[in-house]
Amino acid sequence: MKAHFILYVSDQQRSTTFYSAVLAEPPTLNVPGMSEFTLSDSSILGLMPESGIMKLLGKAIIHPSLARSAPRSELYLIVDNAAAFHARAIESGAREVSPLALREWGHSVAYSLDPDGHVLAFATPADAAHKMEIWST
Repeated sequence: MKAHFILYVSDQQRSTTFYSAVLAEPPTLNVPGMSEFTLSDSSILGLMPESGIMKLLGKAIIHPSLARSAPRSELYLIVDNAAAFHARAIESGAREVSPLALREWGHSVAYSLDPDGHVLAFATPADAAHKMEIWST
């Protein structure tokens, strides 16, 4: 199975530039109506303009722009260096929601909001000693 996670964005070019900087990778597809980033062999991050999904589904859904002030999704990426990814996100225009911190589930995670209000979480698994410390308190 291959999963495509599609974020509806207000400006495809702005979001493509943002995610290229944050992921430190160019899109694997960048055509009018869709940009894609290969996250792994089985997962793709897609960026679709809000107008594109409205053309596809029309009146069957509420226009995504009406929910822009509320987080609509979370992209939780487990990476080797969460701090570096988070820093690139902030430098590229994301708004920090929570700085990098060791969480009770054993990941060091930093949270931010992308330009469209989607939550970005960059996580790095903590070492075994930190996990033991968290669960014993």
